[in-house]
Amino acid sequence: MPSIRRAAVLGSPIAHSLSPVLHRAAYEELGLEDWSYDRFEVDEVALPDFLAGLGPEWAGLSLTMPLKRAVIPLLDTISDTAASVEAVNTVVLTEDGHKVGDNTDIPGMVAALAERGIDKAESAAILGAGATASSALAALSRICTGEIVAYVRSDARAAEMREWGERLDVDVKIGKWSDAALALTAPLVVATTPAGTTDALAADIPERPGTLFDVLYDPWPTQLAARWSGYGGAVVSGLDLLVHQAVLQVQQMTGRAPAPLGAMRRAGERALAG
Repeated sequence: MPSIRRAAVLGSPIAHSLSPVLHRAAYEELGLEDWSYDRFEVDEVALPDFLAGLGPEWAGLSLTMPLKRAVIPLLDTISDTAASVEAVNTVVLTEDGHKVGDNTDIPGMVAALAERGIDKAESAAILGAGATASSALAALSRICTGEIVAYVRSDARAAEMREWGERLDVDVKIGKWSDAALALTAPLVVATTPAGTTDALAADIPERPGTLFDVLYDPWPTQLAARWSGYGGAVVSGLDLLVHQAVLQVQQMTGRAPAPLGAMRRAGERALAG
């Protein structure tokens, strides 16, 4: 294998990605001086040619939207975890030239919660029903022993979440978005919606909230997360998720474990503060 090794994050838009900051921090901490990690603006149309042009120096790729599903037909194999939600966020390029897809978002969510002492939940609620919500449902299927309710905006989204529940063998119940305040009483709440969507719910936080996992990280804190913390509830942030899924990517791409979680988180915090 070449002594110089390359990795990168692909997506569109991609300029906002913190992945280069996190991965480069890991390389520095691990002493991988010949490794580089970049970002490339790549959409679904450009993806096949980009993958076809990768040389033997390439070790792996991180994928963000809109490539997580588009990449699947271009790979040699994908993990069961990735197949369960039809989403790949990690591609490892093996020595024999194979492209192997995985999803580190799901175990990353589980690890982020475990870091805060949450390795089991009696019940949970999901706010939203997009691509991140399917990963959240898959993560909750590993730690939730009881009811999971997803609060969604439309019948189409409700149908999607029911379909994901069937695929993941999870009995997910559906709630209307107009009743989303009811979600806040669950022991574990996972907010997967775009910035600003949950702001109106901040006034409905119970006096003794459980744990909130808000997948956003910029701007941070969200109104919901800030008020949740003010009431003494535990909060897991999108940066926690980003770091934990990146730790798994670094381990898969470099073969070095454990990846330096603390150094990666500090690098991410500095980047967001700057």
